[in-house]
Amino acid sequence: EVQLQASGGGLVQAGGFLRLSCAASGFTFDDYAIGWFRQAPGKEREGVSCIRNVSGQKYYTESVKGRFTISRDNAKNTVYLQMNDLQPEDTAVYYCATMISGRGHKGQGTLVTVSS
Repeated sequence: EVQLQASGGGLVQAGGFLRLSCAASGFTFDDYAIGWFRQAPGKEREGVSCIRNVSGQKYYTESVKGRFTISRDNAKNTVYLQMNDLQPEDTAVYYCATMISGRGHKGQGTLVTVSS
């Protein structure tokens, strides 16, 4: 069974930082790209960042470029999202997800709350 467990969320003040972790199991982690998504209250889910498996190429949505850094540790089956200079608009539930054989998989999210 594919499992993706996000953790590391919390409450921080604007300008603060958090590091999210996504622990994966149930599939060959090295073979798949992993992405981070977020959903703020009353808003649609948004893709935040993605890291490819072989090349390690990274993608970021415009609003987080220069502040967020995605990385992966294949030995630990874990993807990280380092979030610096957090702003109130970053408040959301953050999920990690992957696509395997055309089917999307995402785990329970972790809540990030940024106070002004």
